[in-house]
Amino acid sequence: MTTRFHLGWCAALAAILMIGLSSVARADTPVSCTPVSVSVSALVVPATMAGTLCVPASAPHTVMVFVPGATYNQTYWDFPYHPETYSFRRAMNHAGYATFTVDRIGSGRSSRPPSVSVTAIGQADAVHQIIGGLHAGRIGPTAFSKIILGGHSLGSGIAVHEAVLYHDIDALLLTGYSHEVDLVGSGSVVAGFYPADADPKFAGKGYEPGYLTTRPGTRQDDFYVKGDFDPHVVAVDEETKDVVTATEFADGLFGALPPETNLIGVPTMIVNGSKDKLACNSLLRNCASAATLRMSEQPFFQSGCLTADLLDGSGHDANLAANTETYQAAVVRWADRNVGTDGLSGVPGRSTG
Repeated sequence: MTTRFHLGWCAALAAILMIGLSSVARADTPVSCTPVSVSVSALVVPATMAGTLCVPASAPHTVMVFVPGATYNQTYWDFPYHPETYSFRRAMNHAGYATFTVDRIGSGRSSRPPSVSVTAIGQADAVHQIIGGLHAGRIGPTAFSKIILGGHSLGSGIAVHEAVLYHDIDALLLTGYSHEVDLVGSGSVVAGFYPADADPKFAGKGYEPGYLTTRPGTRQDDFYVKGDFDPHVVAVDEETKDVVTATEFADGLFGALPPETNLIGVPTMIVNGSKDKLACNSLLRNCASAATLRMSEQPFFQSGCLTADLLDGSGHDANLAANTETYQAAVVRWADRNVGTDGLSGVPGRSTG
């Protein structure tokens, strides 16, 4: 199960609003999903950012925008295997939120410019333009009044950049993320990446050397923990893996360096697997409990309410852990009390007017 820790008014609000909200709503909520491609300029580089907008029939005023991590595309947020369990997008839709899952530029259905032009700051700029389109009603059937931005791993670094540079969101979800990264663990994972063109999945498809991916068979050890995954999930993860550019890593790391996160200023939730070999530092024991995770991160989030959550026994990919539904429920509770589907912060439950 997950554990969570709040201080001050965050704790009081959580205690009041978590009553009766012990799990994600699983009703068969009608949801309409539409593939979208948006012309953007990623730091003046013309590109197309692809995504999928999913809107429940309840017509919510809040949309969640999700950015995947390195070597992932939007499939990470909308996993095709047993989606009733592993699709984070589906869980949020059934809780009453609209969602927009993106493919980072260079991956998925998004355009693939020269690798050296693909940076985390550029990705953040592109996501900012997506958010602007959602706010203005240029993407989808309505203008959304509230935005929750979420990221995973490198996607969390991109989300931090977006939040700090543009101040256009109402809450921030960071997963597979911390300021106390395990340099040995994360270094071993990144060192295992190799040119995508050398991989059977991508060979002969025009990937230049700056585009990287994971070596076949390494994702299980890098992103999962023994006893907390379905082998079929790992197989589908391998089949749907994607690419990352070397330049994204360079400035993506700044999203996990002080003092940038102190400039965010909106309610923020950090979720890690308790055995994440990248975001959890075994020497500093920042993931020993949700309380220690929050205490280690609080100095970097002085300007907003911070919530920390751990998914017990999970590795780096909380979305794909065997007990991921517990984490989904925790995110819904956090989103409900800080934003809500109707955009009214602090309103108990989900109002879908």
